[in-house]
Formats: sequence, structure tokens, C-alpha cells
Amino acid sequence: MSLSAKSILFAALTFAAATTASAADYTNYQAPDNSYERPAAFQWSGAYFGAHGGIASPKLNPFASGRGFAAGVQAGYNFQVGAGIVGAELEGSYLGNNEVRVPNGRLEERFRGAAKAKAGLTFDRTFVYGTAGLTMTKFEGGKGVSGPSGWKQGYLLGAGVEQGFGGGLSAKIEYNYVTTNDVTTYSAGGKSKTDVHDHVIKAGLNYRF
Repeated sequence: MSLSAKSILFAALTFAAATTASAADYTNYQAPDNSYERPAAFQWSGAYFGAHGGIASPKLNPFASGRGFAAGVQAGYNFQVGAGIVGAELEGSYLGNNEVRVPNGRLEERFRGAAKAKAGLTFDRTFVYGTAGLTMTKFEGGKGVSGPSGWKQGYLLGAGVEQGFGGGLSAKIEYNYVTTNDVTTYSAGGKSKTDVHDHVIKAGLNYRF
């Protein structure tokens, strides 16, 4: 075999060996694992309880005269379907000395209980909702008048936003408009019936379990 033929054969064998080794390396190569698991969405479903505090006022302006401090507790249950939530809540509040105008004087609101329905949308940890329900308010006589006996039924409309955190905690801000019809008062001018309206702005904390 001539020198040229030997050179060509040697080059061919070298190329074949290199190709085989490269193919083996490619076959044994494992691509890096780039899989990514997206964190689970925040869950609002389930029972919760909490506390709230704020201001009750006969006017939308929370700094108007006659306002009182509102504080209390709440408990409820949410059902979540996708981004939508429906729920129910029971709430009890002490209203301090919130004063509302009635003929010939002012009447004080002392306590309020509420049974509310809630519905809204979630944006992961943020829950935006509307609420409506029935209220029972305990009045006491104020300046120049004596109040009704017992509790008076009323109605509530409102809206709020709640932000979820870790460990089952969430914080909320909520506005309620409450109206109580035909509240009877007595004064030197006689007997009167008045539709009483007030505004409640409150912040609260909830713990869900």
C-alpha cells in the first residue's frame, strides 16, 4: 500500500472514531431540568373569625360631629369557585356614643348586630367584594329625647377590600351604609318616627382555618 493510500486510510479511521465518540457523548447528554412549578393560588374558602374597629357617623364625612367609635367581632364562611367568592358573615359591634339627629334632639346608637351576604372577585391575595344584609340596632335616648325600647331592624349595604397574608391572616377595609326605618322617639314636642341613617368605615383582621 502506498504512503498516500495509508494516509487516506488513517485519516478516515480517525474521523470515524471521532464521529462515534461525539455521537456517544450526545446520546448520554441530559438536558438540564428547567421545569418550574407555579406557586398555588391563595385560597379564600373556609371559615374565619376576626375583629374590627372604625368610626360610625351620621354623615359620610367620618370627621363630622356626632360620630362614635365602632368596634366588634365577626365570623363567617367563604365559598370560592375560580376567581369568584360568595360568603356569609355575622358581625357584632359596639357603637359608643354615635349620635343621629331626630326631631327635637339627638339619639344615641349603642350596639349593632348584622347578618351579611358577601360576593366578589379575587386577584390571588386580594379580594374585592360587595355586601348586603340585615341589621339590629340598639338605641338609647340622647339629647332632648328618649329612645325606643328594644332593638330595631334595619338594612345594610357596603363594599370592601381584603388582603391575604401568610398563616391564614388577612386585613380588610370596609364601608357600610345602614338605614333603620321608623325609629320612634319621644320629646317635649311629642312622639316622632324617623328613618335613621349612618355610615360606618372600619378596618379589621381575619384569621381563616
